[in-house]
Formats: sequence, structure tokens, C-alpha cells
Amino acid sequence: MSAEKMSAYFNNCPIFSIPGRTHPVAVFYSREPEEDYVEAALLTVMQLHIQEPPGDCLVFLTGKEEIDTACEILDQRMKALGPEVPEMIILPIYSALPAETASKIFEPTPPGSRKVILATNIAETSLTIDGITMVVDPGFSKQSSFDPKLGMDRLQVMPISRAEANQRSGRAGRTAPGRAYRLYTEAAFNSEMLETPIPEIQRKNVRNTILTLKAMGINDLINFDFMDPPPASAMLTALEELYQLGALDDEGLLTRLGRRMADFPMEPDLSKSLIKSVELKCSEEVLSIVAMISGTPNVFHRPKEKQQQADQKKAKFHDPSGDHLTLLNVYNGWKRSGFSTPWCFENFIQPRNLARVKDVRLQLKQLMDRHRLPLISCGTDTIRVRKALCSGFFRNSARKDPSEGYKTLVEGTPVHLHPSSALFGKPAEHVIYRDLVETTKEYMHVVSVIEPKWLVEAAPAFFKWRVVAVLCGGGRRTGALRARCGCWERDHRL
Repeated sequence: MSAEKMSAYFNNCPIFSIPGRTHPVAVFYSREPEEDYVEAALLTVMQLHIQEPPGDCLVFLTGKEEIDTACEILDQRMKALGPEVPEMIILPIYSALPAETASKIFEPTPPGSRKVILATNIAETSLTIDGITMVVDPGFSKQSSFDPKLGMDRLQVMPISRAEANQRSGRAGRTAPGRAYRLYTEAAFNSEMLETPIPEIQRKNVRNTILTLKAMGINDLINFDFMDPPPASAMLTALEELYQLGALDDEGLLTRLGRRMADFPMEPDLSKSLIKSVELKCSEEVLSIVAMISGTPNVFHRPKEKQQQADQKKAKFHDPSGDHLTLLNVYNGWKRSGFSTPWCFENFIQPRNLARVKDVRLQLKQLMDRHRLPLISCGTDTIRVRKALCSGFFRNSARKDPSEGYKTLVEGTPVHLHPSSALFGKPAEHVIYRDLVETTKEYMHVVSVIEPKWLVEAAPAFFKWRVVAVLCGGGRRTGALRARCGCWERDHRL
């Protein structure tokens, strides 16, 4: 955070600097740019382990897959060196790691051993680990940016900023003098890296921000004094989506529905689905699904050494209609077990994440009580649940592409089912999804099967039926016509 920037925004208010207790950190740079930053990081770790005196090492990598692979490679290389080399304790740390595994990084290092911790940028600021005297920084992290045109989050490996690099280096000097090894050149640090990271408001979907500002009575968004103004295209897309959800009227003012949606601390498509579920008499189920989605990014744990076993356990919760009801099955299963922690471990589910979901569900229930929205169960009639979800996620709809994957109905963007989806490898003609994330492909996350007519019912101003006459039989000589429905087009009046 730039203190000068904050001070200037708040009428040049005073800046108080309270330095923490830190030790000096020597910073070393690569002489030449590294072609493979992961391999360079692992070589650096091996050299430090063999040549340097005792002290633990923190290595920054970009994500779970990269960290798990690096752990395996380090383990293999240590075994190849034989017992003469001091023990290396290799520990991963990332947000999806279960608490009992993550806590191992705080355990004292046995005498004669060295801890090597491979971490995402979660270790930049959130954690202080005693004994770290060396940091290996390849200079990259995974960053999410929102494409308002395609409605897609792009998760890409990007260079970090100078502020983030300095934060990483500082982790080596928390408890003793340390050393930071930057796997990029000093010239790249000084001339190619941004001074600070791009503010989140400039690279994320701003629908929730816009809705909150509208609820506060701020309607002139173009001239609003943002500290970091979001792109105009992102604001216009957000306004359009809020209008289509019924949160804004023709003049861009908050509707009664929009005011209710603004009271729920979640994305507008989720709050719209939750409010609509009361009318469809399935609010009990939709409340649990919304809590599962907004409370945690993932409840499942898939350890690398037990992937097949974890997948088999997860498959027991799969619902034929998709991931939303799969999440409901998980929550209901946990509830039937008496919210049991051993049940979570048995099913490769993270109890800490489910506990968070339970808290979120309670908070949302209290908000529903305040708005006098009753909790009603649909029993086994889960079609109501998917209809309620359609009311909020109708823009996030896709149709099976005969050639490969799916195409979104709004923009015609080619997208794919994620391999972790309950629908992966199963026939599903029309689907809705929670969000799109581009990694190796454009993947839909949290997907459910729908009937296309539900989209027309949910958003008649956005979708409409187009009946197409098709020749069949013997061609023109027969003259037989058959009407078929199910062809979609965007209503361009919006």
C-alpha cells in the first residue's frame, strides 16, 4: 500500500510510520534472465542446502500444481544424493491446503535439518515463520483479471511489482539477518517491474461495488472520486448486468429488488437467486448452495498421493444435474453427521472450510429473517433449485457445441467443463455456470444442467424463442415442414 497515495486522497492527512523489528537482509540478483524460473528456483534451493549454514528457506511459486511438482522433484533429488547430505524437510503452503497440513510449517526444525517451504504469495504478508533466513524469489505470481467483454476471469502468471518483491525479501529478516535470492536481474527490477501491484478494483468485476454505491445514494459513478477508478468498460458492463438482473431501472436507479440484493454481502447473481428461491419455495436448499459458493473457494481436498481415493469419495456426492446440487449434497451430508470433523477427513473434505460455510449460512439466514424471507424446503423437487439459480445466472449460460465443448449463449465464446465438475464426460445440452476462468483453457466452474425454456422464464427481456422451419423428408418435392424450438438469439433491444 502506498502511504503517500492514501494521504493525498484523504486531504494530505499525516503519515505515521511504525517500523517493525526487522534484521538486515542482503539481496542477490541473477546475472542473466532465467528461462525456466521453477528449475532455477529448485537449483538455487539445492545449492543453498548443500553450501549454506543452518537456516530455513522460503521459496515463492505461483500455485498448487507448481508447488506440488516442485516438492516431488526436490524429494527425488534429495534421495539421489544419499544419506550423507543433511535432511531437507520439504513443506508446501497454499490456501487450499488443509489446516493440519499447513500448520507443519510452524513446527521447530530438528537439529541438523533444514526446512524448505514452497509457498504462494500467501506467505508475503499473511504468515511469519520463525527460522526463515533465506528467501528464493523467481519474481512471479498468479493474478486474476476480469475481461468485461467476455465476462471471464483470466488467471495468469505475471511478474510481481517492486513492492511485492521487497515484501518477499523482508520475510528473510523477521527473526535473524537473512539473504534474498532474486531470480531476475537488477535491471529488470528497476526498469521492468511496476512500483506497486495493479489495484484490485481495476482488474476485477465491479458489479458488487457499483451496487453498493447505488445503495449509498451515489448515482453519478463516472464523476465519483475513486482513489483508483475502474475502467469505464468495466463500469458500463456492471451497470448493464445489474439492469438485466432487475437491480436497476431504466434510469439506472436502484429498484426495490436491487436494494434487497445490496443488503446481501455477495455477488448480485447469488443474491438474486437467493431472493427468487423464496418465490419458488426452495430457499432452504438455495441458502445452503449460496453459502457453499460464497463461503469458500473449495471444500474438497485432493492430496497428490491419494488422488484416486479422494476422487472416489467426491464422486459419491455427485448429483446428475451438476455441481450446485453436489455442493448441497456435501453440506447436507455434513449436517446429517452432526457436523462431524472425522466425517470430513473420511471424505477428503476440509472441516475448516465447511465451518466457514456454516457461519456464512447463519449470517445469510439472519439477513433473510430481517427481510422477512421465509426458509422453505422443496424436498426432492430440485428442479425448483435450478430454476432459482437460472434467475441469477441466466447470463452465464452455455450450449453444447457439436464440434467441441460448449459456447456461451451471450457472446458465443468457446468454453469447457472443468475436469473436476460432476458433469465432466456426461451429456448436458444446456448449462449455467458460476463463473468462467481462463487457465490452460476457458473453463466453466460450478455447472448445472438446465432446460432452455427456464432462461426465457427468468429473463424474457434478454432471451426469446426463435422458431425455425426446417425441411425434412424428401426435400422440396415433399414440402413437409417441421417446427423445432431451442434456437437462441440475443434480444438486441437491450
